[in-house]
Amino acid sequence: MNRNKLVEAKVPFVFSKENKEELDKHISKYPDGRGASAVMPALDLAQRQNAGWISKEAIETIAATLKMPVIKVWEVASFYTMYNLEPVGKHLIQVCRTTSCWLRGSEEVLSSCRKYSGADVGRPSKDGLFSLMEVECLGACVNAPMVQINDDYYEDLDAEKMKNIIEDLKAGKNHSIGPQVNRLNSAPITGALTGIDTKAEKGQS
Repeated sequence: MNRNKLVEAKVPFVFSKENKEELDKHISKYPDGRGASAVMPALDLAQRQNAGWISKEAIETIAATLKMPVIKVWEVASFYTMYNLEPVGKHLIQVCRTTSCWLRGSEEVLSSCRKYSGADVGRPSKDGLFSLMEVECLGACVNAPMVQINDDYYEDLDAEKMKNIIEDLKAGKNHSIGPQVNRLNSAPITGALTGIDTKAEKGQS
């Protein structure tokens, strides 16, 4: 993804009534004249409204709303990788490639993403359903390997589980998020390791 230029949507961007009200709530948290402090939630709202990315027109609207230079809004948007500066698919798949995930099979997960989504890193699928990114540490190392799809985490993956998730997304089916194995949150994958009655195990009374 090119983060060095603003991409035009060639259509005006105007916050929806609901998003403008939400943005006003954020602005009201700061003293008069300090509305620029709300730039990050403004970018997030714009991205959610604009099919998952932030256009040149959206940045200009944010700058005018917060009374700050366009370049200042762009500086924030281009610094944080959670803001997408060009169009993305309906389902943005971010594959973690940091050490824990890599050791536990992120390469196979990424290959499955490529094969079944039709997307590649930096190239959306032709049907517009998927975009694919490689990212560093999504913060669920004990559940490696994992991906983030839009706002949701999918953990304890392998190539087959990744395929099933993608096929469900294509079909619009409901599917479980979080760990894709039988464990609660980040509990040990081998089962409970605490609270065990060691006396009973040794045949002691």
